[in-house]
Amino acid sequence: MRRSVLTGTVGTGRIYFLLKFVKMRHMFEFPKIEKITRDASLTHFLLMFGYKLYSFYFPLFLVAKGFSLVQVGYTNFLIYLPIAIFAPIAGFLNHKINPAILSALGILGYGIHALGMILLVPLENYAFLTGFSTHFFFYIFQILLGISAALFFVSSRAILMGTKLESYDRAFGWFYSANSYAAAVSPAVGALFIWKFGFNGVFVLSLILQFFNAVFCYIRFRKQTSHLLDGVKIKESGRNYFTVLEKLKTKDTLIPASISFLVLILAGFNSTFFVLFLKNLGWSLNQILIFNSLLSLIFLPISFWVVKQVARFKSEINISWGSKIAGIFSILLGGLYGILNFYSVFIIMLGNSIGSLVSDSGRSGLLSIKLKNYPEESAAVDTVFSPLATALGAITGGFLILLLGYPLLFIFGGISLFISGIFGKKFAKT
Repeated sequence: MRRSVLTGTVGTGRIYFLLKFVKMRHMFEFPKIEKITRDASLTHFLLMFGYKLYSFYFPLFLVAKGFSLVQVGYTNFLIYLPIAIFAPIAGFLNHKINPAILSALGILGYGIHALGMILLVPLENYAFLTGFSTHFFFYIFQILLGISAALFFVSSRAILMGTKLESYDRAFGWFYSANSYAAAVSPAVGALFIWKFGFNGVFVLSLILQFFNAVFCYIRFRKQTSHLLDGVKIKESGRNYFTVLEKLKTKDTLIPASISFLVLILAGFNSTFFVLFLKNLGWSLNQILIFNSLLSLIFLPISFWVVKQVARFKSEINISWGSKIAGIFSILLGGLYGILNFYSVFIIMLGNSIGSLVSDSGRSGLLSIKLKNYPEESAAVDTVFSPLATALGAITGGFLILLLGYPLLFIFGGISLFISGIFGKKFAKT
């Protein structure tokens, strides 16, 4: 029998190539997704699609209106601080009210924020009657947006954490990646509407989308979440929070959760100032728009592979690897600052996005397992992590940019994440 240069025989050679083909095909298969995970991810996608129609342009818009870097961070702080404050209240409400209702109300709040942006011009015209400036009303709507976000994200996390799932890391991988799917197309659609109809046009579109998303959310979750109501009283809920905090203090929970918190701080800085960083590199608005849409579009199939991978490992391992990956690419972003171009920034941010998704999925999976008897309180705590870290990255970012500049800030931040990831790996139970 003729020999194969690869495996020794024609027959075994064919088997070898067949196995390689099956393996490659398996890599590109969709990871498993349960019905409730699918619905939660879809409502998250629609929510972020409607919001990102205009939110992507906010930093540039605010700077054009005379806001300083510090003030830009402050406007984001007014979103994330209310999320952190209101999240425990939203957790308690999930004991009393069907999470489907609370999640739908949170979505409607996003629609009201879009409506508020439409009303800013009329409010500015009558500012002399109220004695308040337009900035004051803008800040009020930012706070309202934060409260709405707390309702949606606490309720959505409570729904997933309160449901028996095969892999919580995979479920939250789907949920978190929905944000990237929305970012792939919404800024381009938003730019088209702004070009044709002005900012009011994109605000109206966002308002309509959020209304229909709220209706969809309520219809899809109404029956699936009725079992989560337990009528817990406020004192009992308070005791639950104390129990949850005590469990968080244990070494095997506190260390990986803290590492994930550091990853979120860098993500918060990026979400607030990365567009301005690109402007600092001399990029035009069109280049930034193409970059953002292309990044999210390419990340779409990669995220499927990431979601499959996080289901294979323990949550602590995922957090450790996510931190190291995000750290490495942050160091590259700062270290290569002088020679960065479109392609190098694209590859770096793609790697950074992978690290963030792995870390976020691991954190939520960890809390789902460690605090499985307290899904509402666990959802609230998990929701607090993100806005607190994001707010910290936003509020300190403006000062640190002026002090260190973008390159050193990315380098020091990346080194911190990489070292934390190595440190966390030693405490992960393999």
